[in-house]
Amino acid sequence: MSIVPMKALLESGVHFGHRTHKWHPSMKPYIFTERNGIHIIDLQKTVKALEQAYNLVRDTVSSGGVVLFVGTKRQAQETIQEEATRAGMPYVTARWLGGMLTNWRTIRQRINELERLERMRERGDFGRLTKKEALILSRVIERLEILLGGIRSMVKVPELLFVVDVHREATAIHEANLLNIPVVALVDTNCDPRYIDYVIPSNDDAIRAIKLLVGKIADAAIEGRALRKDVEEEMPLAPESVTIPGAEELEIPDEELLGAATLAKITSKKPLAAEYDEEIEDVEEVAAGLVDEIVGIEEEVDVYADYVDEGEKEEIIEEELDEKED
Repeated sequence: MSIVPMKALLESGVHFGHRTHKWHPSMKPYIFTERNGIHIIDLQKTVKALEQAYNLVRDTVSSGGVVLFVGTKRQAQETIQEEATRAGMPYVTARWLGGMLTNWRTIRQRINELERLERMRERGDFGRLTKKEALILSRVIERLEILLGGIRSMVKVPELLFVVDVHREATAIHEANLLNIPVVALVDTNCDPRYIDYVIPSNDDAIRAIKLLVGKIADAAIEGRALRKDVEEEMPLAPESVTIPGAEELEIPDEELLGAATLAKITSKKPLAAEYDEEIEDVEEVAAGLVDEIVGIEEEVDVYADYVDEGEKEEIIEEELDEKED
């Protein structure tokens, strides 16, 4: 079963291309026929290409990759922003800045600057500046948010690029080709498909067609994220210990594991440890003997408990102990 039925593609106008005199010869394999001076796109190839792109996006996201949605034309801006946000993916809708991929380090620095200025505004630091300085910084924040707001969560170069309107986004596609990043794109009859890795022949001007196809790519990204979560839940938190059969029975002597110097230190310390053990045993025996003597004296004094009081009892015990020491 296809991802998108043929009827939905027809109703959305995906099959309508540009006028015949504006066509690109490289799009000839994707054109079905001509009608009233307009090229008609072969929807059977569109369905196959969309299914291939869907599987690619799903697998890329499930393996931890990022798909960058790009669509700066007016018909696609709102759809790209909504669907990319729904899928949790970065997007570019305002203007493609030159070097957004090939000079990513500089772009990331500008994103960090945007976040720094926003933190200053939240702390109320703008109140300590003059009105003109605060106004200038506010305008800088607005401009950076427009240009870089969609990619501020992107920490590295994406693994896949999804583009609407190849002709308009030629710079983005060129940078992706330089970095060997696969490109999935909606390609109309007036565009050059030679620099696109995964061509989806379709109408890239109709809003309904853009919504339908971009929505399916976003669904693929959402499915990939769900698969990623399932894999993380199945993975154990800590690696289990591996037991080797017969390993417990093996006893390796110290001579094979330790060096000569280490063995010499160990053997030199063993007699000292034995001496300490003997001294500890002697102390324990002496302490046990004293305890027995005290208990015996107390038992003798208890016999005369009816005839002496507590003070005399303690004096008798002290005298007995002094005699024992003498």
